[in-house]
Amino acid sequence: MSHALIAPMLAHVGLAGFLYVLLTLARAPSIWGIGRRADGSNPWAEVEPRISANLSNQFEWPLLFYVACLLLIQAGVQSPLATWLAWGFIGGRLAHSLVQIGTGNVRLRGLVFTLNFLAALGLWALVPQLYLHG
Repeated sequence: MSHALIAPMLAHVGLAGFLYVLLTLARAPSIWGIGRRADGSNPWAEVEPRISANLSNQFEWPLLFYVACLLLIQAGVQSPLATWLAWGFIGGRLAHSLVQIGTGNVRLRGLVFTLNFLAALGLWALVPQLYLHG
């Protein structure tokens, strides 16, 4: 059985996997000595904590995204609105990662997070009508 919500869920898994690779590369100079500067320092030392924090963020609010998607899948919902909200969530997660890692701009990151928050809440708004009324 194919379901439209699987693709955005897989996209988020891909994002998390990419962040693990990026974090490994950023830590390589400190851990394995690969890519160290001539003075022995890690050229990625400033960005490494932001990558690590962003990776941790992928296991906080997204948990609620996954639960809502799984409940909708289990109920057999094939809603264009649910699909649109799920992809909106993924777009917001990607933007959140770019802002957190690339800029460290907390205000902008908060605005981008609001997109994720609203998209996940939108998915959850679809759940009660399935399980409470039908």
